[in-house]
Amino acid sequence: MHALQILLLLVFPALAIVAALKDVTSYTIPNWISLALVAAFLPAAAVSGAPLPALGLCLATGLGGLLIGMGMFAAGWIGGGDAKLFAASGLWIGWPAALPFMLATGLAGGAVTMGILALRSGWLEPVLAGSPAWVRKLSAQGGDIPYGVAIAVGALATFPQGALAAAILG
Repeated sequence: MHALQILLLLVFPALAIVAALKDVTSYTIPNWISLALVAAFLPAAAVSGAPLPALGLCLATGLGGLLIGMGMFAAGWIGGGDAKLFAASGLWIGWPAALPFMLATGLAGGAVTMGILALRSGWLEPVLAGSPAWVRKLSAQGGDIPYGVAIAVGALATFPQGALAAAILG
């Protein structure tokens, strides 16, 4: 049983990394990633041994993350895929790890933004001339910030504190 628990637990970090890579290379986070996270939460929660109130808080945290993400999307701060990834991550992380998740995501967002701005400053332009198209797109003036990277970093940093990880890894 423990191997199954660990395997199901590893779905979250694997998909968070895939989401970050997709976002940094294409500025999109496909819906299938967020849907897979939500779908994989159910069996992971079922075998985690976490108490029902903790799982209820995970659901409430995911819903709260969806509302916050929708607000940030409506304000134009993040994309729709970012909002869905934020909510799905909140579902897996739960409460009380949601606050460190938001803090870590915000700090990672600042770091990602500063890194992108450094790329766009022009001083790396000669080095980036022969780089892949996605790197040139990242360094293009006025482009978006792939905030899914920050969400994934925040989620991965706080995931061990989450309700499911704590219940399984104890």
